[in-house]
Amino acid sequence: MADSATLSRTSTQVAQTTADICIVGAGSSGITVAKALNEAGLAFDIFEKGSDIGGMWRYENDNGQSSCYASLHIDTSRPNLGYSDFPIDPSLPDFLSHAQFLEYLESYADHFGIRQLVRFRTEVQSIEPVGDRFRVRLTNGEDHEYGTVIVANGHLFDPKMPDFPGRFDGKEIHSHYYRTAAPYEDKRVMVVGLGNSAVDIAVDISRSAQHVFVSTRRSAWVMPKYLFGRPVDQISGFIARTLKLPTPATRKVLSWLIRLFTGDQRRFGLPRPEHPMWREHATLSQELLPYIGHGYITIKPNVEELRGDRVAFVDGTEEVLDAIIYATGYNIHFPFLSEELFHADTDVGRLYRRIISLDHPGLFFAGLVQPIGPTIPLVETQGKWIAGVLSGKVQLPDFHIRHREVEAHRKWQRKTYVNSARYTLEVDFRNYSRQMKRDMREGLAGV
Repeated sequence: MADSATLSRTSTQVAQTTADICIVGAGSSGITVAKALNEAGLAFDIFEKGSDIGGMWRYENDNGQSSCYASLHIDTSRPNLGYSDFPIDPSLPDFLSHAQFLEYLESYADHFGIRQLVRFRTEVQSIEPVGDRFRVRLTNGEDHEYGTVIVANGHLFDPKMPDFPGRFDGKEIHSHYYRTAAPYEDKRVMVVGLGNSAVDIAVDISRSAQHVFVSTRRSAWVMPKYLFGRPVDQISGFIARTLKLPTPATRKVLSWLIRLFTGDQRRFGLPRPEHPMWREHATLSQELLPYIGHGYITIKPNVEELRGDRVAFVDGTEEVLDAIIYATGYNIHFPFLSEELFHADTDVGRLYRRIISLDHPGLFFAGLVQPIGPTIPLVETQGKWIAGVLSGKVQLPDFHIRHREVEAHRKWQRKTYVNSARYTLEVDFRNYSRQMKRDMREGLAGV
């Protein structure tokens, strides 16, 4: 490879590489894609902005993109969490901490020789089309050209903030920057949102805060992490296998069991959503309802206005607050992709098999999904599918069939889930996994 100092003097010079594939990111998605390509005998370059693997699971990652907080535990139970050919140690707890999961990722990468293939402290500055190829520019001044680019750096790093009228005089942060409860000790704190991170953070803070309020616009179904003494995702899997039910029907049965087990969540001040549980990504928490029941947390409706040291809500009530944490999601944003290649507002929903750009078939995405079911093994299957396509073992259909598949998926999404931007990335683990495995088995992808 040419000297980087020389390359920095002329940004148009293209560095030499034997690889025709580029992977961006070495988190849980990037390393399993790299493993699949490596096993298929495909040469690639993999660039990671930070100094080590792990992505969002590396607490205080020096790539600046991790939203990991100190008390974070994974919501998928251990048997369903890991990669298929590298089981997680069964002596570990049902729900791993971020540190335990990072150690697992490191072991996986080292076992399969992936860490040594990664170029660390190497940030991708821009990716632009050059004919049917791609110019990848690094922040160190190097330029490379590739026939295929695989974006695998995650999508939970660009915080989305609400636009409430008024002004708040206290401390405001997005949950992306939350790390510990220490700054909120003996404070009156409001968490905006009712997703998994919002609930986790609210419970974490409530142990030492004066009081915690959780503001929710349309509420959510709250699902316990354990049901009948077993992790709820294992109960769900048992129901699906035993009764041979599709995912929506399985979740209907599960919702009946949860109501029997926990009762009506309205008793805790949590409105029941207008939609059934199977139409949303339910919030998983074993502690929220008991903490409400013990008086540590109070549920509030949507914010009407920020009023200096207090917040007014749409029900006419007000609360004096010291701090607000906005757990309001993320913008899907890849700053290194030119708008000619990818525009998040329109192109997220235009990926064949949730992976390949319709307009730029050399542009792939790994992990740009939000599954009903576990993410890690699903992205592992994506990696194998990508390796199959790039090695020629899986043939892609023509553009019209790919376009038809995208439209069919979008129609299914609208029919199945709540009509919200949050569900743009939603997939059914079982159906989606079956599709990719069928493609690999038959050697031909389809609708």
